[in-house]
Amino acid sequence: MADNLFEDLKEVLQEFKDFLDEKVAVIKPAITALRSIIPDQIDNLLDKLIELMNKLKAEVEKLDVSAIPGLGEAAEFTDQIKNFVGSAKSLLPDNADDFDAITDIADVVSGLPSIDEVKGEIIALIDAIVAHLNSLKE
Repeated sequence: MADNLFEDLKEVLQEFKDFLDEKVAVIKPAITALRSIIPDQIDNLLDKLIELMNKLKAEVEKLDVSAIPGLGEAAEFTDQIKNFVGSAKSLLPDNADDFDAITDIADVVSGLPSIDEVKGEIIALIDAIVAHLNSLKE
């Protein structure tokens, strides 16, 4: 995986899109056959996945970090937090959930300085995936 959350997201979306680019023609007949057996579940699966993709796209589109002063330093701060949490987690195993929550938030902040670099690519990948998923619904 890449160095930050948004690069990781881009990589996962790229892999999913590449898979669909290659396999959608093979998957579509299977989806059609499954829909005849369990129509509600298949339609729900596709609808929910499309809904999640659109929510993800909306959140990425909202991210505008250009006006945040000191963002680079804030990202360095969260990197320090992650280092601390990594060390302290083994000493306080009963607080593992708290440490995981802190790390999750720190991962988002750490990746924000690079979002402008990959934002357009992420949105384009989501759009391509949603188009494939919609084609499976036809």
